[in-house]
Amino acid sequence: MVEVPHKIYIENLAKKAREAARPLSLLSSVIKNNALLAMADRLLDQEQALLDANLQDVETVGKNLAGESNKDRVKEAVERVRLSADSIKGMADKLRRIAELPDPVGEVTKMWQRPNGMQVSRVRVPIGVIGIISELGPQVTTESVALCLKSGNVCLLRPGSDWVCSNQIIAKIVRESVEQAGVPAGAIILVERTEREAAMELLRLNKYLDAIIPRGGAGLRKSVVEGTRLPILCHDGGVSHIYLDAGADLPLAQNIVVNSKVQLASASNSADTLLIHQSTARVLLPALLGRLLDEFKVDVRGCPKTIALIGSQSLTGYKSMVEAKDEDWGRQFQSPTLAVKMVKDLDEALEHIARYGPGHTATIVTRDYATAMRFTREVDASAVMVNASTRLHDGQEFGLGGEIGINTMRVRARGPVSLEELTYEKYVVLGTGQLRHPHPVPVTYEDAIMLKRPS
Repeated sequence: MVEVPHKIYIENLAKKAREAARPLSLLSSVIKNNALLAMADRLLDQEQALLDANLQDVETVGKNLAGESNKDRVKEAVERVRLSADSIKGMADKLRRIAELPDPVGEVTKMWQRPNGMQVSRVRVPIGVIGIISELGPQVTTESVALCLKSGNVCLLRPGSDWVCSNQIIAKIVRESVEQAGVPAGAIILVERTEREAAMELLRLNKYLDAIIPRGGAGLRKSVVEGTRLPILCHDGGVSHIYLDAGADLPLAQNIVVNSKVQLASASNSADTLLIHQSTARVLLPALLGRLLDEFKVDVRGCPKTIALIGSQSLTGYKSMVEAKDEDWGRQFQSPTLAVKMVKDLDEALEHIARYGPGHTATIVTRDYATAMRFTREVDASAVMVNASTRLHDGQEFGLGGEIGINTMRVRARGPVSLEELTYEKYVVLGTGQLRHPHPVPVTYEDAIMLKRPS
């Protein structure tokens, strides 16, 4: 049997998605919530089937890396793909939390009345059909489809290619759950083809899609930006900075840096650059870098002042520390790598962040209120934080109930993209027969005399 070309395959899916957009946008909150709860229940009912399918994915990844000499890399890759009973329960819990959130569709965000009695309001409505290209796992898959469904958007999702068997089970669970709850067929579509060509075809569907979302690393984001003319809702790019101010609380500063860098080094909001006031550096840096180098095996790239300061320290991992190159200051590493620079004051820190912005996340650790407020006012990033880890820049942590990604671009809402950000606002006007009349045209005194003069 001849396989349908990628272009035709993707276009057929997109047509089905477009047909479902209008009926989905009109669904009641009750139906959408029931569908999400049904998905959660079925996930738990199908736990063993999902674990069995996931084991096949784990074995496939292991076989593909059989020739890899770096055993730690193999172990990390395998564990990244593995699901557990706890992770499936977490997926179900997230679906239930999203079901509990207020429905943004139909919300009146602003209303006012004109002098002629006309009432003008702005109302949230779904965007339409959203394409998602993901390199991430089933947890992201279920959260993405849930947020799209709750906000009334059709989701056409190409999931991560390392979870082929797992996603087949999830696709079946999602499809059966939502359709039995009354959601139109085609409202949630998971692309089964994992080839790169299938993903690239999604980027060209201007006729059927209203927006695109990349979920993954810098390579994927670059391909999406260069390959589509569709609006991009989420762009996780940008450097995450931490600035340790003069007189910062040292234990607090150390804990924030360590958590920001190593809690999940591959995350888009993990710290990339540490800027530290020179007076704080003399006291804090040796102990902090010793912990990062020795305990967490972080690849530290320091400025000349940083290397000179700790050169005499007896750190086990010191020899692995290298001098930072110019390009390191503008890199989003998403790996156990951290660039460290000593600065003379807040002004130099702000200048550095501005030079390599707009940023993803920026945190200041300080005891001075005025300094903190200046930092929040002047730094250009999608989230600016005071005395908190960069890893807290997240839709769940912000109380939004989850996120479909983080937008670091200056267009649309910046920061976590959750339910409200998956809608747009249209104007709704209520009138009682108001008509528009020509505005009076100003005339000169001479013109007025001519108008009154009898013919």
